[in-house]
Amino acid sequence: MKKSIIVCLLCFFIDRIIKLIVTSFITLGDSIKVIDKFFNITYVTNDGAAFSIFSSKVPMLIIISIIALMFIVKYLIKNELRSLEYIFYGLLMGGILGNLFDRIVYSSVIDYLDFNIFGYNFPIFNFADICIVVSIGVIFIDMIRGEMIGNKSR
Repeated sequence: MKKSIIVCLLCFFIDRIIKLIVTSFITLGDSIKVIDKFFNITYVTNDGAAFSIFSSKVPMLIIISIIALMFIVKYLIKNELRSLEYIFYGLLMGGILGNLFDRIVYSSVIDYLDFNIFGYNFPIFNFADICIVVSIGVIFIDMIRGEMIGNKSR
């Protein structure tokens, strides 16, 4: 459990530092070109969840985030996990906590990573989103592998 807390706090602080830098040096709505026609740092806010779903439902998203964190902590306390599992659950909690902080303090999430891939302008996201997506992906793959193998060696 200790590893999860350390990773969670590390992800949260990295997320906060990046968002503080973005909000300090870029005006809301402005963009800095990093790689022409591929990657910009664009400061926007999102009062919804991924891809702006549940837009303007900040209180609901705050409640869902808190409940998710409570379930994850309960899961970590009740189960003995492998070292890497603790790390990825910490990554998940850190991402949730980063976006939760924004929703509580600013009523929206600060986003800034703006990619244009093969002409498709991908929705702008942030470091906390990366933590959430990567951790869920790895946890999901691990769950499938465990199901296919039939057991999990700890």
